[in-house]
Amino acid sequence: MTDPLVQRMLLVALMVGATAPIVGTYLVHRRMSLLGDGIGHVALAGVAAGWLAGSWADLAQVDALAIPGAIVFAVAGAVVIERMRARGVAAADVIMAIMFYGGIASGVLLISVAGGSNANLMGYLFGSISTASWADVWVTVGLSALILAIGLGLRSALFAVTHDQEFAYSTGLPVAVLNMLVAVLAAITVTAAMRVVGVLLVSGLMILPVAIAQLITRSFTRTMAIAMGIGVALCLTGVGITLFYNLQPGALIVVLGVILYVVVASGAGLIKRRRHRRDQARLMEGAPA
Repeated sequence: MTDPLVQRMLLVALMVGATAPIVGTYLVHRRMSLLGDGIGHVALAGVAAGWLAGSWADLAQVDALAIPGAIVFAVAGAVVIERMRARGVAAADVIMAIMFYGGIASGVLLISVAGGSNANLMGYLFGSISTASWADVWVTVGLSALILAIGLGLRSALFAVTHDQEFAYSTGLPVAVLNMLVAVLAAITVTAAMRVVGVLLVSGLMILPVAIAQLITRSFTRTMAIAMGIGVALCLTGVGITLFYNLQPGALIVVLGVILYVVVASGAGLIKRRRHRRDQARLMEGAPA
């Protein structure tokens, strides 16, 4: 724990694990679970664009502008996706597909123009938490603080828009603004979690804790709280294991999430079947002879 590298890894894992499920809760209730994937691919193009800008500026650290580029592209992509969705320009799945393929193809092209190789994108595709500098840590902390402030501070308004837009309209809430805010929060979450799980797996960290929490409770507030706890546990456990074993942290975190989902789902199903049989037995006992 006295090693600065371990401190940076655990701090980033803690912040991302706590904040990713906040936005994930809104996305799951909006039935837009794959939005993080679409934005992640756009963020990858931003990484490559930042790399290209650093190369043109002849910076000593060529990838110094990679994260700022990812933030700009991710937010811009989120705004475009939400505006197209709200105007009904195309179906949500079509928009996601365009972002998927356009983002990753643009990233590969831009990184080649910058003089890099596809190998330079691997850390951003699957995460590279062990290479995070203190500058990366403070960027992640700042983005996470913003997500916590908006995601929790405006929870009531965001829930109203997420759950029932007609009701939100009738109460005078700025529905369009709040919808855009959820999309922008998803973009910020993707860039914050990029170092931990990478853009290809970030949606798993946003959605899996929420899916597990929904097996335990149906309350929106409790789902978010439990999902945050699960996200922190998964990230810290995954990073902790990789301190002793040579495993890829991002992939391990997502695999642990999948395993936990299967275990909880199996347990919930078993409990439900037992309750059903018990209720049936009680009905049979109370039935007339």
